Amino acid sequence: MTPLLPEGFRDTLPPFADAASAVEARVLAVAHSHGYERADPPLAEFADGLGSRLKAGGLTDAVRFVDPVSQRTLAIRPDLTAQIARIAATRMGHHPRPVRLCYAGSVMKLRASQLAPARESRQIGCELVGLDSVAAACEIVGVAVEGLDAAGASGISVDFTLPDLVDTLAAGPLPVPVDRLAALRDRLDAKDAGAVAAIAPEYLPLIDAAGPFATAMDRLRAFDSGGVLASRLDGLATIAASLGDHAALTLDPTERHGFEYQSWLGFSLFVAGAAREVGRGGTYLVMHENGAEETATGFSLFADALVASAASVERRRLFLPLGTSAGDGAAMRAAGWVTVTALTAADTPQTQLATHLWVDGAARAL
Repeated sequence: MTPLLPEGFRDTLPPFADAASAVEARVLAVAHSHGYERADPPLAEFADGLGSRLKAGGLTDAVRFVDPVSQRTLAIRPDLTAQIARIAATRMGHHPRPVRLCYAGSVMKLRASQLAPARESRQIGCELVGLDSVAAACEIVGVAVEGLDAAGASGISVDFTLPDLVDTLAAGPLPVPVDRLAALRDRLDAKDAGAVAAIAPEYLPLIDAAGPFATAMDRLRAFDSGGVLASRLDGLATIAASLGDHAALTLDPTERHGFEYQSWLGFSLFVAGAAREVGRGGTYLVMHENGAEETATGFSLFADALVASAASVERRRLFLPLGTSAGDGAAMRAAGWVTVTALTAADTPQTQLATHLWVDGAARAL
């Protein structure tokens, strides 16, 4: 007997599908309250257009097929950010900047990793197109944390990185041969002190400049004796201060995995109960049709990871026995209850997975 679904795909059943929908709604409600309007791009686009807006090599993650109508190659989106960037740059290119857009939708990848075996997932996020300033970053990181809180997440933490740090240093006070730069970035990301010492030993202090935010910042400032990184570090300090005590903060200045197309700022989002990050964001460049580039700042959350991190997903269902008046049912639904009405005498609270029973004009826990 063949498997019901291909590898990397699965059905989301009750109550987890309801929980994922609720997470999505709460995050988008927070985004809307901050002025982010929803955009809903199509599931597939012409592959060449989508590929031009994805990070380098992004189409290697995309499922592609030939459109029987146009006879051109289409790609199913592996990421929604590129599509939102396209909308901001084309359909909304005339809109005053910055443009605030939010979104939610399914994405599909050609292959999955061991840490994230699902090939289809739900992505939720916000993009602020037209600014990558410290003020823009404060807003985006703040909305992300507020959205996680509204979704019911606990133990929220933000891990910051500086994606262009090595490039900035290599172009200035700590030059590195071009043919060794990629290897240096990779070994710093892997925290491979031996390899870094062999390539450019002056970069070794960056490996130690990772950890709790305050400690890491002190080490980075001590390392940056010439002040080349001063504006970036001051910006990071401002962003951290804007979060107050709403999240724990860490800093890994040379983290590159997942931040290949970010510019001066990147961040990962973690919550209690999740085995990996539940979101990622930062600053980046949007490409226009005429070749011009525009700055942007945004974040994406992974709804499936958020639901999986929950300690429990609970139902709250009120069973209305046969003969309960329609008015009583309507009143309880207006009060926020989910009601399940008995349709036959054989219906019971247990068979209808009810948590409460309507008895003598009141809801009683079972």
